[in-house]
Amino acid sequence: MARASTSATPHPLPDQLAELVAGRFRVLGDPTRIKLLDRLREGPATVQELHDGLEVSQQNVSKHLGVLLSAGLVSRAKEGTYSRYAIADPGVFDLCDLVCGGLRRQHAELDAILPPAT
Repeated sequence: MARASTSATPHPLPDQLAELVAGRFRVLGDPTRIKLLDRLREGPATVQELHDGLEVSQQNVSKHLGVLLSAGLVSRAKEGTYSRYAIADPGVFDLCDLVCGGLRRQHAELDAILPPAT
């Protein structure tokens, strides 16, 4: 039985919209980008501040921030010689929470099904 949708998203998805959604998921499909977004949840930060919390080069942090910036997920503000990055689309955390909740349910279901490891 089909569920009634409360979303304004058309069903079936038009091809162009499906491509845009897939593009957003591709941007979010990198663990370093997820970590950067999670760190920015605490508040705006410079590349150096973000680098200090990750085990990747500053150049790599800058590259990933550029991808997130192009996708509209983060914003950038110049402060003297530095740029400070911040979350531009807080809806990304709703998506992360949904995925984490799904993983938690799936893990609980697997734990209930699988015998304990010996």
